[in-house]
Amino acid sequence: MMIELGISPAATAAIGGLFGLLLGSFLNVVILRLPIQLKSDWRRDSRDFLELEPEIEEPVTIAKPASRCPGCKTPIKAHHNIPLLSYLFLRGRCKTCAEPISFQYPLVELLAGLLAAYFVYQYGLSSTALYGLIFSYSLLVLTGIDLHEKLLPDQITLPLIWLGLFANLNGTFVSLNEAVIGAIAGYLSLWTVFWAFKLITGKEGMGYGDFKLLAALGAWMGWQMLPMIILLSTATGAIVGIAGIIFVGRNKEMPMAFGPFLAAAGWMAFVWGEEILSGYLGLFNF
Repeated sequence: MMIELGISPAATAAIGGLFGLLLGSFLNVVILRLPIQLKSDWRRDSRDFLELEPEIEEPVTIAKPASRCPGCKTPIKAHHNIPLLSYLFLRGRCKTCAEPISFQYPLVELLAGLLAAYFVYQYGLSSTALYGLIFSYSLLVLTGIDLHEKLLPDQITLPLIWLGLFANLNGTFVSLNEAVIGAIAGYLSLWTVFWAFKLITGKEGMGYGDFKLLAALGAWMGWQMLPMIILLSTATGAIVGIAGIIFVGRNKEMPMAFGPFLAAAGWMAFVWGEEILSGYLGLFNF
């Protein structure tokens, strides 16, 4: 189903981009607060299990408390919280204490706006555009959280699997059979690599969240895209890891989040998968 506004696709995309900027502010909140909320819940559950006295701490949720500077804790005024513009106006610093504001804020807002503009331009105000945005925003949030915390929360990966299967009930992106097989193959492929690596080295090479994320990508795009996603993410991760060791002096024993590479490769496969595959096969005249 598509909604017609009676204006040009470019104008519709521009409006979508503006809404995307606003949603980008919310995505920043999720990236920063969901891990805090989860850790608080885990501590509370652990103390309950051990029959210890509960900790006295300020509750943090996605909705509360109101946005404030992480340095001086001053509440952020509404006119200092306008996507992109406020960061530029404040020159990347808190108005009260001059503490630098993380570049993550405008970057996520900009990406959210561009993603909204892209999908609305390509598919109009349709269910396909909505699915594409939910998929893309989920990957963006997972990337941000994994970079910060080395964590891919079940609260995002598991619903993403089910939503991918639901979106493909009527073959929105691939057939339901391909989506189901993709979810299963996505999980089992990395699960197998995990256990093979652990049996050989005695170490854990990745987290369980990576299995679930690849299962979600398989649910959205089918099993056919999984080899491309695994190849792209592994190659990119290896290049970045080696470059970090050579040029930045990164400790090779330090674990590196794999989720962002999976998410980036998955998004590229979602948007340009057929073109990438056709170009690759064309090199070998298949």
